[in-house]
Amino acid sequence: MTSPVKGPAAYFPSIEKKYGRPIEEWKSLIRASDLTKHMELVSWLKAEHGLGHGHANALVAHTLAEDSGK
Repeated sequence: MTSPVKGPAAYFPSIEKKYGRPIEEWKSLIRASDLTKHMELVSWLKAEHGLGHGHANALVAHTLAEDSGK
């Protein structure tokens, strides 16, 4: 039995549907950015790519956690 997805990844299906890009592409954009701070990245995704705050926050949180090995 699989448990439901929790945390930031729970947003991924709606992010892909709403913005038309796969999650791996969003994570690549975040990693390619010169920005490193969480809220700077969230603001950048909102301003440059039109993401909502919750979606941008989920992508950044998941990507930074993944990169830090957490």
